[in-house]
Amino acid sequence: MLIIPAIDLKDGACVRLRQGLMDDATVFSDDPVAMAAKWVEAGCRRLHLVDLNGAFEGQPVNGEVVTAIAKRYPDLPIQIGGGIRTLETIEHYVRAGVSYVIIGTKAVKQPEFVGEACRAFPGKVIVGLDAKDGFVATDGWAEVSSVQAVDLARRFEADGVSAIVYTDIAKDGMMQGCNVEATVALANASRIPVIASGGIHNIGDIQKLLDTNTRGIVGAITGRAIYEGTLDVAEAQALCDLKYKDE
Repeated sequence: MLIIPAIDLKDGACVRLRQGLMDDATVFSDDPVAMAAKWVEAGCRRLHLVDLNGAFEGQPVNGEVVTAIAKRYPDLPIQIGGGIRTLETIEHYVRAGVSYVIIGTKAVKQPEFVGEACRAFPGKVIVGLDAKDGFVATDGWAEVSSVQAVDLARRFEADGVSAIVYTDIAKDGMMQGCNVEATVALANASRIPVIASGGIHNIGDIQKLLDTNTRGIVGAITGRAIYEGTLDVAEAQALCDLKYKDE
């Protein structure tokens, strides 16, 4: 299981939101590239970038920062989400050196787009499912749909999606632990690997995910916890590696 540091971009700065609210943002750094360097030096093997402005506006806003990070670390897998609604945007990011693009809102509103994207960019597409009480939310979490996350996951199985990033909105940024049960249920619902996200507070939360022995959970995204120091990236990754070294 990979520990994946999150760099959320708002107006060119690295921020964290609470429960997805743009007006409840904490700025952690004005230099996202330096922040990426910090997590790389701590030993992370993948970065999770989010263009928050892009998620709300429906098109990339912080693309230059994303490109700068990708150029500085050409060998580091980077996944980017927020405002990815066209094949042109995906192509732009792939050319910039980004390993994976995360389709969120568009995957819920127009699921056939996921298949198109997977055919055009095989192995590059991740679906981001953000849910509240099991129902998927869209548009920067401003809207909650009547679609269930597990149903959507099953639909995307045939498309060749590389992974699903599953975020429980009620938990995100609150540092109260992630929704382990819902994450496990999603991982067991389809063959698509799942990356847990939202609410991870400390190493105990990582241990809880590992303790489920769920093969389908391949990563955990962490944001506020590593910025506020309640979780150490290197220590958490070492714990994950220890769990799987004998297998």
